[in-house]
Amino acid sequence: MMTLRHLYIFKTVCETKNFTKAAQKLYITQSAVSHAIRELEEYAQTALFDRLSKRVQLTRSGELLLEEILPVLAACESLDSRIKSLEKQAPIHVVSSITIAIHWLPSILASFRKQWPDVTVQVEVVSAANALETLRSGKADLALLEGFVPQGPFSHVSFDRYPLQILCAPQYPCIHTSMDMETFCSENLLLREKGSAIRDVLDSTLLLLGHSVHPLWVSVNSPALIEAAKAGLGITVLPNLLVRDELEKGTLIPLHVDGLSLENELFAVWHRDKFLPAPQKALLSCIAPDSENA
Repeated sequence: MMTLRHLYIFKTVCETKNFTKAAQKLYITQSAVSHAIRELEEYAQTALFDRLSKRVQLTRSGELLLEEILPVLAACESLDSRIKSLEKQAPIHVVSSITIAIHWLPSILASFRKQWPDVTVQVEVVSAANALETLRSGKADLALLEGFVPQGPFSHVSFDRYPLQILCAPQYPCIHTSMDMETFCSENLLLREKGSAIRDVLDSTLLLLGHSVHPLWVSVNSPALIEAAKAGLGITVLPNLLVRDELEKGTLIPLHVDGLSLENELFAVWHRDKFLPAPQKALLSCIAPDSENA
């Protein structure tokens, strides 16, 4: 069987035109060189060298073999020079929920780039449910999720949280800015779609309290819900950080629902059985600096 060892020995003999000198250059015995060349000739089923009195000379077949193997050996030498830095060259694939991608991820990646400027981070922004499925299928190294701790073969670290705000327009025809749970559930609700972290937190919290909702609007787009609420079409539930401008301008006002307190927790999640290379550990440290989980 032909191996890289055979090819390196063959190339060295071609360079030195002498078995003894090739052995000295490779720090092996002359008999090892002779044995390797003999094995290679047997494998090729032809002579590769003419043995002259004090040197060897390539046959035509040997010239053809040398022409074929030089690019192969050059590629191997190039790989050898890079193999110890593969971690620095391998990209990291991150999937992120939309809210995290807007408000947290840019500063996280800017901090990471200062430490690992040569590592590429590929980002895919999707819904929380799709992010977890992408991680589960092995197509991502890390997922940034919000809501509840994901179930399954995952490790995670919590790195932040944000409150969810219940609000409507000042002209929306509700009697008070405070209401009970039953009244809230019967109102015209403008909500995110099922499977989004915001909707899942709301539905799960209400379910534990014995309530459910049947929204008037369902949207994958938070700005659409903001505009609908500003038009007085109903009550919406959105992250506080998305509606700060509207609250400051007074185009939306906060509502209080007795017994209903909502917030989303943010997590970095990875498969617990996957090897974490140094750059990925560094990225986790940028996400959650005080965590020891990475």
